[in-house]
Amino acid sequence: MKRQEARVILEESNKMHQKHAKLARPNLAEFGRNEIAIIGTTCNNIRTLANSFIKQLSSSIKIAYVDADHKSADSPEDIHTTLDSGGFLEYTNKISFQRLDFKTDVNSFQRRPIFNEQDLIIVNGNHFTAKAQIVVIDPVKNLEKKLEQLTDVRLILLKDKAAAIPDFLQRLQGFNEIPVLSLEDENGMADFIRQFLRERIPPINGLVLSGGLSTRMKKDKGELNYHGVSQREYLYEVLSKHCKNTFISCNAQQAVEVGDRLPVIQDSFLHLGPMGGILSALQTDPNAAWLTIACDLPYLTETTVEYLIANRNPLKTATAFLDPIGEFPEPLITLWEPKSYLVMLQFLSQGYCCPRKVLINSDIQLLKAPNDKAFLNANSPEQYEIALKELSPGKK
Repeated sequence: MKRQEARVILEESNKMHQKHAKLARPNLAEFGRNEIAIIGTTCNNIRTLANSFIKQLSSSIKIAYVDADHKSADSPEDIHTTLDSGGFLEYTNKISFQRLDFKTDVNSFQRRPIFNEQDLIIVNGNHFTAKAQIVVIDPVKNLEKKLEQLTDVRLILLKDKAAAIPDFLQRLQGFNEIPVLSLEDENGMADFIRQFLRERIPPINGLVLSGGLSTRMKKDKGELNYHGVSQREYLYEVLSKHCKNTFISCNAQQAVEVGDRLPVIQDSFLHLGPMGGILSALQTDPNAAWLTIACDLPYLTETTVEYLIANRNPLKTATAFLDPIGEFPEPLITLWEPKSYLVMLQFLSQGYCCPRKVLINSDIQLLKAPNDKAFLNANSPEQYEIALKELSPGKK
């Protein structure tokens, strides 16, 4: 069979049969979620501008910078490395920072995990493209040759305050809404970056983790009644007041029983405990933050949920409470940001499915809970009876 005929047959077959699952994909670009290229001036000016942003914002925002090497090939810094000897990757502890050198090309799929935990990625637009752009009006560069890169201009900077903005830029869609600043206005530029990130804070979805087998309780913990309705319904109502969308995390059997009453996300990551439920939610919507609550927390109140949301840090991997002992993060009620999806998958690929281990080894916001009793769970009939007595109308 000729190659062209085989290609036609394959294309027709693919039209009839969808080979791959249609997964929801994170809003990622070449390097990560929040990237912006600076374009329109020299590479030295771009680096200077990037450094200005970093100096002003690095105390609260993790910023990465992407550039090409402008040194000559025989620069002393590049001589006598293991890469020159045939190695493919070199990690160097430079004491004040860590360094990775790669011999092979790194594509966007390999770059994104490296940049995952960065809050902002500033890109030298003379060498790379980015999802959004900052344009510098500088006579030394002909921007008209870069028009195909100007896909989402968010800021225009004037090197000369009296400079005119070229007509071809004024024809960009939404031009009248693009702010214009002087290149000398460092405070204004820093405020722009802060606003740029604020506009990208993900919405919060809620998830009641109730897909366990309830082996010790000997009955479905989600159906226990502490507050006049089932615990699933109670926590669903608590989360629904504060989340864009709220779901019940459950296994296949529970999905049939609960699905006609409440919206559910059936576990797609099986036999992983709570982490399977969290990953299933992130797979469903990888562009939202997920506030997850275990269903076996009878003492949890709306006050604790409100406190967690009010003190959320969307620039962290997650916002969590310190356990009552003050030793470790408490995974039973946590607000997971979208960047946690890749982090958890990396832990899973290394054989770990413990949400607490993920929290311990990640950059998170830790809070002291307003009420430590909220973390007391009920996993046995005895604990259920104690909680039921303490939460009876006369005891509340």
